[in-house]
Amino acid sequence: MQNGTLYLIPVPLAEEVAHKTFTPYLVDTINQIDTYIVENSKTARRFLKEAGLKTPQKDLIVHDYGKHNRTDLGQFFVELLAGKDVGLMSEAGCPGIADPGADIVAEAHKKGIKVVPLVGPSSILLALMASGFNGQSFAFWGYLPIDKEQRTKRIKDLDLSASRYKQTQIFIETPFRNNQMLEEILKSCKPSSQLCIASNLTGEDEYIKTQTVYLWRKETIDLHKKPTIFLLY
Repeated sequence: MQNGTLYLIPVPLAEEVAHKTFTPYLVDTINQIDTYIVENSKTARRFLKEAGLKTPQKDLIVHDYGKHNRTDLGQFFVELLAGKDVGLMSEAGCPGIADPGADIVAEAHKKGIKVVPLVGPSSILLALMASGFNGQSFAFWGYLPIDKEQRTKRIKDLDLSASRYKQTQIFIETPFRNNQMLEEILKSCKPSSQLCIASNLTGEDEYIKTQTVYLWRKETIDLHKKPTIFLLY
C-alpha cells in the first residue's frame, strides 16, 4: 500500500489576520484531508474553520503532539502508513521552523513518507525581509541562554559575528522577557551595530524598525508579551 502525504500547513502569526495567510491551494488541501497532527487542537480547529474548512469538525481526526505527547512518534503515523493524507500544523507560522513539528517531519522522511510544505508566513523570514540586512548570509539562533552571564557572552559573540562575517544574526526570546533582552542587547553591542526589532508581525499593531544600537539607546519601547524577532547586523 502506498503511504499518504504529509502536508505542512502554515498558521497565522497573529489574531484576526487569517486572510493574509490563505492561498487557494491551502484551502483546497484542507478540504481534501480529514486528519491532522497539531500542536494545539483548539487553535488548529479555529484556524481550519477560518480557512474555509467544509468538513464537519466532528468528522476530523486530530492528533495532539503537545509537549506531553511526544515520546511515541509512531502514534502519529497510523493514517499516513495506511495511505491517508495528513496535515501538520504548529501553534503559529510554519511547521518545523522553530517548532517541535520538525520531529514529525524528520520521522516522516525516515518512513519514506512524502512531505509537501505549503506557502505561508514565517516570522523569521518576514523579519529578515523587512530588516534591510544581509539576506544571503544569515543565522537563526532561536532562544539565547537564560543565564545572564551566558546570555551576555552570546550576544557579544553574535555582535562580533555580524560585523566580522557581514552575516545577519537572528534570535528570539519568550515574549514576557523581551524588555530584558532588549536591555541586554543595548548594553552589550557596539553603538555602531545595526539592530532591527520586528514585533507582532502581520498584526494590526505590527512594529518593524531598524537603526543603530546608539540610536536605540535613546528610545524607550515596550515589547512586553509581544512576539518579537531581534536581528543584529
